[in-house]
Amino acid sequence: MTTYAVAHMQTVDVGPAIVEYLERIDATLAPFEGRFLVHGATPDVLEGEFPGHLIVIAFPTRAQAEGWYGSPAYREILPLRLEHSTGPAILVDGAEPGHRATDVLA
Repeated sequence: MTTYAVAHMQTVDVGPAIVEYLERIDATLAPFEGRFLVHGATPDVLEGEFPGHLIVIAFPTRAQAEGWYGSPAYREILPLRLEHSTGPAILVDGAEPGHRATDVLA
């Protein structure tokens, strides 16, 4: 099942540390088959408020997503983001093929 790393970057101080983070993150994703699905796009807010930007990275499995986040390569650059941005980051599994809205009621 596909697992997604999702971050809601509410504020980002775009300076040398964030530039370095962006220059290095792709190399941390490659060994775990992670790929950006959403990155840098300005959202069209339909309801409520949504300050900042959304980032979505897809991984083929939960193990690969967890492996990436815990990897020495990513842990090395993580402080660059944490010290220069705010917002939550989560891992979430995708829905199975054929999933219907009412499946969550079971």
